[in-house]
Amino acid sequence: MKKVLGMLLALLFCAAPLALPASAAEASEPAAPEVAAPSAVLIERQTGSVLYAKGETERRPPASVTKVMTLLLVAEAVDNGTLALDDMVTGSERAASMGGSQIWLEAGEQLSVSDMIKCVAVVSANDCAVALAEHLCGSEAAFVERMNQRAAELGLENTQFTNCTGLFEDTAHYTCALDIAVMSRELLSHEWIKDYTTIWMDSIRDGKSELTNTNKLVRFYEGCTGLKTGYTSTAMYCLSASAEREGTEYIAVIMHAESIESRNADASALLDFGFANYKLCPLTDGQALPEVAVELGDADSVGTVCDGGGAVLLRTKDSQGLTRSIELPESVTAPVQAGERLGRLVVSNSSGPVAELPLLAAAQVSRLGAPEIFLRMLGLLAGLR
Repeated sequence: MKKVLGMLLALLFCAAPLALPASAAEASEPAAPEVAAPSAVLIERQTGSVLYAKGETERRPPASVTKVMTLLLVAEAVDNGTLALDDMVTGSERAASMGGSQIWLEAGEQLSVSDMIKCVAVVSANDCAVALAEHLCGSEAAFVERMNQRAAELGLENTQFTNCTGLFEDTAHYTCALDIAVMSRELLSHEWIKDYTTIWMDSIRDGKSELTNTNKLVRFYEGCTGLKTGYTSTAMYCLSASAEREGTEYIAVIMHAESIESRNADASALLDFGFANYKLCPLTDGQALPEVAVELGDADSVGTVCDGGGAVLLRTKDSQGLTRSIELPESVTAPVQAGERLGRLVVSNSSGPVAELPLLAAAQVSRLGAPEIFLRMLGLLAGLR
């Protein structure tokens, strides 16, 4: 009996690890930070990977974080040549009448687009936001229409704007933490905007009006790149905070926090979580990906691109000793659509695959018509190809 009991205990001892992998895997996951705010999200900017989410699709008033979209439309206008940073903007009576955060813009006063952007980014100036909207689209109403159109283009399903400032308590004006993260990511793709969103202190009007950033993380959080604060009595304390270290940039969005201190603590905890536990790993080493031969197409081959910006976000412990393997067919038959999936890039470490990214067609290749195919066959017969 003792021998039988001993054998059973030995078997149980040996079998015990077989029941542990699920819990062991859970234990190995990085512990998510405690976030007091009811709505929050953390994403990595280049890949858009979501690392933390809590109430991320709940519709809430965003207060002045609304101005992320306002700044995005202005940044896009600058980059497409519609606006120039040294263009002069004249304040209207309506712009000058805005309350809340402002620079006390006077009707008829002129400031450059650059100074207006600075005032919106640094002190959340409602008067400058409206002045820019009117200058760009003729009226704030027309600008708001464009804001909603851009939101739809970005796939923001829980966002609707009724003004360009977020100042007014309007139940029809709402967004969510995830949508703010997406529009913030788009804004940060205009790298020069960080020249404004990282300002701690500056001035306008030849030094007569001083500006201090409402986002204290700009001064106190290492690598902070912005981005926008907000507060109303209904929205409470909101923030889209971004920070970059060693080429990896995260965006933490907080909505409806109880205080500035709580808002900043939540955002800092999320950013710390990203930097401590994840690493952005380039996949292509700057080298062009292989082309794929195309049969019956108006081009003989099509290039490939890696979905996700050519990088993958991995847990730090999984990012060592990476190898990459490319899986593509020898050829495809036209037509080929730009963005069509052609294969995959598999990333592995010593433990096995850790990520897979689609390889997409870099361009469209149309199918040849019957006459073109006939001429190509004649060329082949004649030895011309």
